[in-house]
Amino acid sequence: MPTGTKHFDVRRNDTVKVISGRDKGKQGRVLRVFPDKERVLVEHVAMVKKTVSRRNPQSQSGGGIAEQESPVAISNVMLICPQCGPTRVAHHREGDSNVRACRKCGSTLEN
Repeated sequence: MPTGTKHFDVRRNDTVKVISGRDKGKQGRVLRVFPDKERVLVEHVAMVKKTVSRRNPQSQSGGGIAEQESPVAISNVMLICPQCGPTRVAHHREGDSNVRACRKCGSTLEN
């Protein structure tokens, strides 16, 4: 891995639980990961209101106030194992590739 690149255990479409902050306890699907800012965008978590100034005929959206997700610090979310719930992530070799595994039950967390 080249120097300067960041690696995180949370990936797009993972289910995560927020473990701290104003949305503590909420669960959602990861929509996007921002590795350079160390943040993730989680579905229906950290909702903020954004003003939309005018109507856009292409996207069929009217002006007014729209709600959208705001990025959450990656340290404030925890990956959810389908068998045992929120867990830390371990790494195991299977053949030629590394896979993510649950620290509690050992099952793989790959999609």
